[in-house]
Amino acid sequence: MFDIVINSGKVFTGGDKAPEIQNIGIIKDKIEFCGPEKIKGVKEIDAKGFLVTPGFIDLHTHSDLSFLVDPEADSKITQGVTFELMGNCGMSFCAPLTPETKLQLKDRMDRQGLNIIPDWDGFDGYLNTIEKNNPSINVAAQIGHGTLRTAVMGMNSRYPTPDDTNKMKYLLETAINDGVLGFSTGLWYAPGSYSHTEEIIDLANISAQNNLLYSSHIRSESDDACGLFPAHSEAIEIARRSGSRVQISHVKSVGPKFWGRGNELISGIIKAREEGLDVAGDQYPYFWSSTPISGCMFPRWSLEGGREKTLARLKDLDLRNKIKNETTSYINRFHGAEGCVLADYAVDSSLEGLNLLQISKKFKSTPEEAVMKLYEKSEGSLILHSMEEKDIYDIAQYKYMAIASDGNSLRSTGPLSSGKPHPRSYGTNSRFLEHIVNRKKIVTLEDAIFRMTKLPAERIGLKKRGQILKGFFADLNIFKLEEIKENGTFKNPHQYSEGMKYVIVNGKISVIDGKKIAGRNGRVVRSFDG
Repeated sequence: MFDIVINSGKVFTGGDKAPEIQNIGIIKDKIEFCGPEKIKGVKEIDAKGFLVTPGFIDLHTHSDLSFLVDPEADSKITQGVTFELMGNCGMSFCAPLTPETKLQLKDRMDRQGLNIIPDWDGFDGYLNTIEKNNPSINVAAQIGHGTLRTAVMGMNSRYPTPDDTNKMKYLLETAINDGVLGFSTGLWYAPGSYSHTEEIIDLANISAQNNLLYSSHIRSESDDACGLFPAHSEAIEIARRSGSRVQISHVKSVGPKFWGRGNELISGIIKAREEGLDVAGDQYPYFWSSTPISGCMFPRWSLEGGREKTLARLKDLDLRNKIKNETTSYINRFHGAEGCVLADYAVDSSLEGLNLLQISKKFKSTPEEAVMKLYEKSEGSLILHSMEEKDIYDIAQYKYMAIASDGNSLRSTGPLSSGKPHPRSYGTNSRFLEHIVNRKKIVTLEDAIFRMTKLPAERIGLKKRGQILKGFFADLNIFKLEEIKENGTFKNPHQYSEGMKYVIVNGKISVIDGKKIAGRNGRVVRSFDG
């Protein structure tokens, strides 16, 4: 007798196998049967007319604080996401903690009105704390190069000394022993932008030796720093020289010089794979992106040394004008001031949802000066009209492009419901199924399921998740494609997706009729077998 039986569903295993009408038997947290024979269970679900898929895996998230703040954090599970990989873009801001990174974490929490006092320094204590909170879904961590570099070198723009390198390697190896499953870089963001390729390869060699995924927000996505195509080439070169599985994060082409050229990025990945390099990418299905104010509006040199030094530079008239000139280029890259919308600004929430043109009118200033005035009061985040529709669809067609949100697990009530964040935290997977698969038919359903399940599991290295096979963990979704609907919008993002009849996490029913039910069934995953 099985604990749960799912009868007569159209089962997508997650792999290349065509879907079949099958029955699934679950005992405790594992799938113990999948086949056409009739079986009995304590709880039986009639899935006739429904699709049954593995739970979706989001391998690019920034939920590092989410499950400490509110372990329900149900914006992802309601769209069928049962596993998240945190610590992307070089930012694992909750660990490792040193005096420098503790200050950055405190600043982040102060802006969000949070009062969490860390009683840990490394990943073991951090992950233990999440585990004690019992998250609603499965979570795993990456160590971020930006946090690692800050812990050892502060926000200084210089080469690491041999001693610096050894300290970073030690912290990386300690994190690996503590159970991180990836190493990420944010080479556009300070201080990652101060590093050279050799520094990253040194560290990627260690992560590769331990079979960790290397995820990279590359050095440029437009016509800044080294430029978009050289930045892609750098990621591929790191794969070539370190042997890493390289995941190019949120693949996109930004700005008028690169709009319409998304297909060229895919060509580069295809050539790398033909060479035998393990390179792939991920994407969220929106034309708008989101990032901190400083990350998208200020030149890298102006951020050297941290926030206080940046504020000092803004007080110098000559430096302020130099920063302003570069800020103009950034604004133009995002379809102008109207394409830059303030998403999160805790010190004055009345400005959230307004674009820079509207804010500049309130401030009686230029959009560039408005950006500076915002930052002088507090860091915040912007939503940016950075991409074009054609590129989204061209990139979406590539088989080895996983679907990943670049968002957080949030909630429509409580402390995780603040601001007007990018709706991708509530709707990435739903939007892909609803718009890209069902309406526009750019991607087949089978391919979409593969890219939300087996592909991201393989990228991370998970051995028992991402497929419906005997012995695998019972993370499952039951739904009808035509009922999947994204409800979150840019004006009102805190709205759950709908359409999931059931979501099962580790063998426990967690969502019924689109609503999360009582109980949290996720785990902290620290091994590829977990």
